[in-house]
Amino acid sequence: MESSREKLIAFLEEHLHDFLTHWRKHMYIAENDKYIDHIEQNGVAVFQLVKEVLKGPLRLSEIRSLAEKVAKQRAEANINIGEFVYNTNLGRSLIVRYALRSGLPIEELQPLVDDINHLFDQFLFYAVAKYTELKNAEIQEKNLFISQSHKDRLTLLGQMSSSFVHEFRNPLTAIMGFVQLLKFEHPNLKYLDIIDHELQQLKFRISQFLHAARKETTEQQKEIIFLEQLLEEIIAFLYPSFIEADVDVSTAIDPEASVYGFKDQLKQVVMNILLNSIEAVKEREKRRQISVHVTATEENVQVVIANNGPMIPPETVQAIFEPFFTTKKLGTGIGLYVCKKIIEDHDGQITCTSSEQLTSFAISFPLKKENSLPV
Repeated sequence: MESSREKLIAFLEEHLHDFLTHWRKHMYIAENDKYIDHIEQNGVAVFQLVKEVLKGPLRLSEIRSLAEKVAKQRAEANINIGEFVYNTNLGRSLIVRYALRSGLPIEELQPLVDDINHLFDQFLFYAVAKYTELKNAEIQEKNLFISQSHKDRLTLLGQMSSSFVHEFRNPLTAIMGFVQLLKFEHPNLKYLDIIDHELQQLKFRISQFLHAARKETTEQQKEIIFLEQLLEEIIAFLYPSFIEADVDVSTAIDPEASVYGFKDQLKQVVMNILLNSIEAVKEREKRRQISVHVTATEENVQVVIANNGPMIPPETVQAIFEPFFTTKKLGTGIGLYVCKKIIEDHDGQITCTSSEQLTSFAISFPLKKENSLPV
């Protein structure tokens, strides 16, 4: 008897020509692209990976090899990274759209769509990282002949990141807006909830990819951040989520504790850990508890976020900060990796410990003169 995976593969293969025709018609292609004849070949190669991942797990080396090959072509052609990401996600959305037309029951289709999305997440991560690496190398070579090399390098990286955000997020925001309009005008229209969910996931993942791949730019400004105020803002923002999950939140925060760094980045770290904690405690019956403790000594500032959710196995704790490692059905494995990168960029450390009673994430920042207000 033919399995759901086999049926979906056959259906996608049957519509490959239609898929490629639509993709070519709507993608961004520069007339001076030296690899213009390779674009469709690369699209077919990604489609082959989709078929393979539907058959069973793929080795990361297979995905990385193709992603880095395409990234090299994009870098050599000097193509805007935003166009590449847009074209890739256009292909993703088309494949998911055709998958939704396959006639498979939604309970059978959802895990297959998750597998497809995870594949595209990995492909984009490796491609954007490789593209950035190649562009960095190109910049460093040029900087040998430029007196203000550091400034020029950061400027170019800032332009690349800015282009990525505007050229991809703007159409994504428009699509999400129209989906909300459709939900309002046609509340019973099938699959809208799935489309909306996937768009929200995509928006969050792209934000994480930016943190994972980009370098610090001169547009960002460090500041002294009082952790009591920052944490109170985050907890107030997440209050509806705490109420919905029936979670008791307790805090013990040293009012003098402060960190010198980027506020938005540290906010992302805390929100990510708190959202993960909410998901964890949902797996247990009442009473669900999350605690946030902040202490400051003469040597460091420590933030401990703990929850009484299920114990994380020791082997999982060891790998929890690795990219693409996840135990969630809809997880990307990027969140905690980005958290670790942000904390390390602030000269701090983040660790995880877990027992039957408590799972804790401890963040430690060394106390520097910038962390304190001048006397």
